Amino acid sequence: MGVNGQAREPVADPVARSAVFSLPARRAPPESTTEGTRRVEHPRVVLRLAAGLAATLALCVAGLSPAHAAESVASYVVAGSIAPDGSLAVKATITFDGAAPATLTQRFATSMDAPGDLRYTYQLSDIKVTAAGAALAPQVTSDGGYTTVSIPTQGVTGPVELSYVAKGAALLEETGETTVSWRLLQGLSLPVRQFTAEVTVPTMIKLVDCQAGPPATPGACTFYGGGTHDHPNPFFSDGPRGAGEVVNIVVRFPAGTVASNQDVRQLWTFGRAFSVTPWTLGTALALALLGGLAVWFLHRRFGRDAVAGREPVRIAEFHPVGPGEAEFKVLDGVRPGQVGTVVDERVDPVDVTATLLDLAVRGHLRITELPRTNPHAATDWTFTRQAGGDELAGYEKTLLDAVAPDHGEPVHVSGLGPAVAAVIGVVQSQLYDDVVARGWFARRPDQTRNTWGRLGWIALGAAVVITILVAAFSTFGLVGLALVLVALGVLWVAQEMPARTAQGAALVNGLGLLSAQLHGQPTDQMPKGREIAELSEIVPYAVVLGGADRWLAALVAADDDDIPDGTDLSWYHAPDDWHLSDLPASLGNFITTVQGTLFSR
Repeated sequence: MGVNGQAREPVADPVARSAVFSLPARRAPPESTTEGTRRVEHPRVVLRLAAGLAATLALCVAGLSPAHAAESVASYVVAGSIAPDGSLAVKATITFDGAAPATLTQRFATSMDAPGDLRYTYQLSDIKVTAAGAALAPQVTSDGGYTTVSIPTQGVTGPVELSYVAKGAALLEETGETTVSWRLLQGLSLPVRQFTAEVTVPTMIKLVDCQAGPPATPGACTFYGGGTHDHPNPFFSDGPRGAGEVVNIVVRFPAGTVASNQDVRQLWTFGRAFSVTPWTLGTALALALLGGLAVWFLHRRFGRDAVAGREPVRIAEFHPVGPGEAEFKVLDGVRPGQVGTVVDERVDPVDVTATLLDLAVRGHLRITELPRTNPHAATDWTFTRQAGGDELAGYEKTLLDAVAPDHGEPVHVSGLGPAVAAVIGVVQSQLYDDVVARGWFARRPDQTRNTWGRLGWIALGAAVVITILVAAFSTFGLVGLALVLVALGVLWVAQEMPARTAQGAALVNGLGLLSAQLHGQPTDQMPKGREIAELSEIVPYAVVLGGADRWLAALVAADDDDIPDGTDLSWYHAPDDWHLSDLPASLGNFITTVQGTLFSR
């Protein structure tokens, strides 16, 4: 016998608790006396007869008046039977505390969530209701995880019998044992004063337990027991219970005696899908580490520059021409646009702008700054085609034809428009072809980035799909996230995959030396009388490699008079009141405007 809700092993003889009431002793009637017959006065007799008649009339009136519907169930008695297949047949006899109500409802929970993100589902079948041997027609409805039985009890006299078969309550334990757990009392629309149940079992049981009370926080039943040779069937007793409260019985059978018919499924939760356990975390970290090593190997194998194996290739130098004087000499015809492309493996807007400046300095183009119509108007320039003195590369000719057509009128920068901007793509493509043709790259850098970028996006898409599948059907969502990180690593490395040839690596080393010179070479050592021309040749390279500010400052310092310098530069003309001191601001404004115009989409 279990008391106070503690599950226990079967006992020899359950002992029912009982209450003993003592009634007061009745007085013995007074004995007869021999002194004579006692006189009864007539008025007292009449009063007694009147009182009796009034009581009789009151009883008659009470019998004729309608009875009040019961506000509680006097007893809820269950006779259950567990079959070898785990199904539970229940027959509940419901006795009202007074006249039956118009309708009695009982709501059964047909799904319950359990720890571990599990959901158990139950099925009710063969639902029948009788009263005094006559069948009633209950209304059975299903709402989510509940089945509600509404019993039309209007006019019913005597108890109501509700029977059904429950499946899914036989649960399989890890030990192989079977536990039948079911709420014999649940969801009743009326309170119950007394609950009793006895369940017939097909074999000896190992454990019996009982909980009762509110569905969320049930306690121990008042009394339960069974499972012995004298009392093999478990029995339960509890009460009173409020409307909607439960009495849940638990009966456990040895392994192999009663089959399990549980219907359980694992619920998906974010926490479970991405659970952090030693196994899931270790697997994810191992996969991320292996993936990271694979990405590193790919970059080292395909994205690392070839070893130069020779001295740095110098493309320009400051050649001494006299005491304290040096001129800037470009070697092997390497142009600023090519320099910028080799340095960062991409054709940037600054590379195209530096190419325009270089074309102007070399005499193929004149840039003319136009006077402002008012102090607040935007600055505009024109491009005028010049004869030039050297041969043009393919990308240079395409760019020059776009901004300053041959034998055409000067073109305003503000009027270049989308048509010219569209040519920029051709210029970039030709410049990529040019650096490959000169042997600095084995493949076009943009094509290399695109190829690895596509592989990265494919890897990311596959990783996302795998993450969704793994998170949906297992607890290894972290493994999917590790794959996503690896795919993102491929996308990041894709931008670094263009690899220079040995010749290109040697050129980059030489460009490093030139950049150091542009940042450190004294700016006041240009040959006398040729300062402006020599400094102008440096500006396009300094725009790409850095140090342009100091060389523009040197151009400003070369102006030794207060006369306007609008035409002192062969490659950059300006309004009549313009001085070389305005060149840094004018050139900065020009670079910003041209890049915005040519590269707007």
